[in-house]
Amino acid sequence: MSAGKLHLDRAHLHGLYREMLRIRRFEARCVELYQAQRIRGFLHLYDGQEAVAVGVMGALQPQDATVATYREHGHALARGLPMAPLMAEMLGKREGCCRGRGGSMHIFDSARRFFGGNAIVGGGLPLATGIALADQRLRPGAVTACFFGEGAVTEGAFHEAMNLAMVWRLPLLFVCENNLYAMGMPLADAEAQTDVYRKAQAYRMPAEQVDGMDPVRVQAAAQRALDQVRAGQGPFLLECRTYRFRAHSMFDPQSYRSREEVEHWKQRDPIVALRDWLAANHLAHAGELAAIEAAIEAEIAEAVAFADAGTPEPVEELERFVLMDQVVQESQREPAP
Repeated sequence: MSAGKLHLDRAHLHGLYREMLRIRRFEARCVELYQAQRIRGFLHLYDGQEAVAVGVMGALQPQDATVATYREHGHALARGLPMAPLMAEMLGKREGCCRGRGGSMHIFDSARRFFGGNAIVGGGLPLATGIALADQRLRPGAVTACFFGEGAVTEGAFHEAMNLAMVWRLPLLFVCENNLYAMGMPLADAEAQTDVYRKAQAYRMPAEQVDGMDPVRVQAAAQRALDQVRAGQGPFLLECRTYRFRAHSMFDPQSYRSREEVEHWKQRDPIVALRDWLAANHLAHAGELAAIEAAIEAEIAEAVAFADAGTPEPVEELERFVLMDQVVQESQREPAP
């Protein structure tokens, strides 16, 4: 791929469909585990927004960094984090990617440069700015992709990050996942300018708005943006218009929107739309789609079994990783993986 143009073939389209379906089915299993009280704490689902993560991650390169939101299971899977340790993390097991200490909202993987989950709205924006600044000096060619919701746009950190990124010409791709509701606040009730990408004009930053329910359009737009950033032209803001089909969290009664509105958006389900398009254009027959689904279900079953076989972290290690000097000492003693 180059210049923002995707060379679509059967395998690539099947991959987009498979990755979106993996996220949807993984989270559906997490709902069951949460309702069985095996996943504790908060659970924010990505249902409906899968095209954004899959499209953007498909345009990134291995050396790039990613900063996600607290709705980051989809980001993590699309970035290549293995499902088994991710599920173990959800269940609080020491075999999880963060030894069970991060849970649903704090998923990290240093090997894949996946820096968050962040439970604070807009909290990832300053972190992404710092990572991009470091990479600009120490890792030429790397780009940081920072995901955030439209609710974060009301935070001062958004404007501070945008300003610094443009002043310093940082290799930073801002990705706004605009699902129209900041928790329960409709976008039009909080923002005079509801087209988030236009806010980049105040900082003379290039920006684009794209249909976030279409993974092909998202990946093409992300590739165009990343081409500019890698060329040294500075940061870029990509606004992806999307919608979450489920509540903000498992505790949310959704009294702020109607059932009819949700059903209307479900008619644009990115997974169903791509599946039907593949079938209508004879790019996937029923047997191939069934095989993809079966492989995903088997992967989820293996991930749950792995998590079930895991162990809680011992109480004796409760204070481990709390103080930075202890973390540094341990990292110097342990061999690199």
